[in-house]
Formats: sequence, C-alpha cells, structure tokens
Amino acid sequence: MNKEFFDALDLLEREKGIPKEYMLEKVEAALVSAFKREIGGSTNVRIVLDPNKKDMKVLQQKTVVEEVENPDEEISLEDAKAMSRRNKLGSVVEFKLDTKGFRRLSAQAAKQVIIQAIREAERSNMIRAYEEKKDEIITALVDKVDPDNGTLVLETGEGRATLLRSEQLPGDHFEVGDHVKVLVTEVRSGESRGPVVLLSRVHPGFVKRLFELEIPEIAEGTVIIKGVSRDAGSRSKIAVYSRDPNVDAIGACIGARGMRINSIVDQLGGEKIDLIEYHEDPERFVAAALAPAEVLATELEGERTCKVRVAPDQLSLAIGKEGQNAKLAAKLTGLKIDIKA
Repeated sequence: MNKEFFDALDLLEREKGIPKEYMLEKVEAALVSAFKREIGGSTNVRIVLDPNKKDMKVLQQKTVVEEVENPDEEISLEDAKAMSRRNKLGSVVEFKLDTKGFRRLSAQAAKQVIIQAIREAERSNMIRAYEEKKDEIITALVDKVDPDNGTLVLETGEGRATLLRSEQLPGDHFEVGDHVKVLVTEVRSGESRGPVVLLSRVHPGFVKRLFELEIPEIAEGTVIIKGVSRDAGSRSKIAVYSRDPNVDAIGACIGARGMRINSIVDQLGGEKIDLIEYHEDPERFVAAALAPAEVLATELEGERTCKVRVAPDQLSLAIGKEGQNAKLAAKLTGLKIDIKA
C-alpha cells in the first residue's frame, strides 16, 4: 500500500464525492478477506490503514491460552509473556505480517472488491442526486436519438437517462446536441446499470413546474396552483387562486400582452392552456372548469356528481371534441360532470 493509493482516495473524494472513510472501510474489508485466503481462512487478521502516514499494516491476531491447540489463532501464555509481561490469559496478541509475499491472485481479488465499492458509491451518489431533483424540471442534453422508436438518451449532468417516445409531446422533435426540459418523475435503484430515472414531458407535473418557474407570483407563493389536468400536446386546464385580494391570479399567469402564458405555450409546442379560477364551492368550480363554455346552472348531486346546464349553442363547446373539455374539467374538479342543454 503506497502513497499513490491514498492519493487516489483523495482524488475520488474530490472529483466523485465518494467519502474517503467509506472507501477505507471497504478496502480494509477487501484486504482482510484476501489475506485470510492467503494465510488460512480461520486466521484472525486486522488491517490498519493510516491516511496521514499513507501507510498500511497487516496484523495477525492470536489469543493467549494455557495450551495451544490451533497455532494459527492461539499463542501460549509463556510465549506471550516473553513478548510483554502485560499479556495474560484471554489477551489478544498482534503480530505484524510481511506483505511482500502477498500473491497477485489475492491482490486482484481485493482490487475487484475496491472497484465494486467505487461503483456502489457512485450509484448511491447518483441516486441521491436524482432524488433531490424528483418532481423538478431539469435541462438535459440530447446524446443519442433512436431512429426506430424516437427514444432519447439524455446527458443530465448526473449521468445518462432515457426519455421514451411515449413521454414526449406529440410534436417533439429533437436532434443530438439539443437541450430539452424534462420532469424527473421517479427514481428507482437499478440492479447493475445504476439508478433507473423516469423522465417525462407529458406528465401534468411538467406543466405545473413550468408555471412555478415562469410566474414570479407562483414562485413566491402569492398565487397557488390548486390543480392540473392535461391532455399532453393538446390542452391543459390549470386551477389557480390568489392569496392576495389585490393580485389577479389569472392575470398574473397571463402577464402583460400574454407574454408569460405565451412563453409556457411555446415550451409546450403550442399546447392550449385554460386558466381556471379556483373556488371552494364545487358548483362554481365546475362552472369555471368548463371554460370556454358558458354555464347557465350547476347542481351538486351527492358528493361526486354535478349536473350542469348550458345553452344549446354551448353544448358542443362544453363537451369539447371527443369529450376532451368535459373530461379535463372532471379531472380538475374531481367530480363526475353531467352536461345537458
């Protein structure tokens, strides 16, 4: 064990964030296992790694006994007393072993354990880094594009992750070298290839986080997003309300001349966004959620159903193409909506 080894541990800690103490613990365990294979599996061995002196000692441990039955593990009281008068029955005596005869095979085994420890530490660090970004939007660089299925391999800064075609917007088209914003939706611990990171641009949380990033009043907590329902690439409904009576929640999201909302729409590839004023009263909330249709009356039936009446010329608008408007309103409010002219 030489100076270069300890310098390498310092480098790992600086560049990859792997604590030196963690690596020393793994190295000690690897070396103990390798030395035991070398000198006998039942032999007690202790490794002392000194990062300050950049030195290693291998100590064989033997217990002081009256009569020696296993020379690999025991030493007689007489021999122990000859080494030090302080030794007594039951004491553990340590002998420094010569490591020059340490076979290459055992050294290679220890090396493999060390490499595995580094990989495990890197995986743990990566999982921790992604966990901290869960439910957050990150900007990643497109590294590869699968021409067959459109799946993207992204360089995220923490490692590589995959964005499936199913998690991209219908109008998305990216090339190698492009920057793409994605939502980290889930992080799972992988078996051998590191953490499995699930990314999405179609998740409702993606729209929510865009609003939180683009609208200062939302970021500071004056305007609250109460709910999001989304048909990715086509339409989203966002329920907002203001904690300050002097701040218009919808106006704050739209911005001067629509600059704020247009910026978000551009990032979503032209996806339409309905801004809905949130109401504690479910009937008023349902009426607002069916925008742009005008609602004549609402009536709550039970706890989960709301009857809605609209003018005949507003019926198709309230329902929407293929029922989209009504479905999004139902998701947003959490109620079943029954619309009649």
